Amino acid sequence: MKKTIFNSCRLLEADFTMANLTGSSFLGSELSGAIFDQTVLEKTDFREAQNYHIDPELNRIKGARFDLDGLPGLLGKYGIKIG
Repeated sequence: MKKTIFNSCRLLEADFTMANLTGSSFLGSELSGAIFDQTVLEKTDFREAQNYHIDPELNRIKGARFDLDGLPGLLGKYGIKIG
C-alpha cells in the first residue's frame, strides 16, 4: 500500500497492522480507532489528521510528518501532558 493517498478520509477503526504505508498520505483524515501495529509509516504524512494513536516503538515512523497537535497521538502511552 505504498504511496496510497487517504486525504480527508474517515478511516474509523481501520486496521493497518503490518501494512507498508511508506510515502502514503493521511492529510486531514479522521483516524479514530485505527490500528497501527508493526506498520511501516516512513515518510507518511499525518498533518491535519485527527484522533490517531501510533506507538513509535511498535511502528517504523522515520521521516513521517506530524503536526504539533498530533503529539498526543504519538506520546499518549507515556502519560505525558502536552499544552
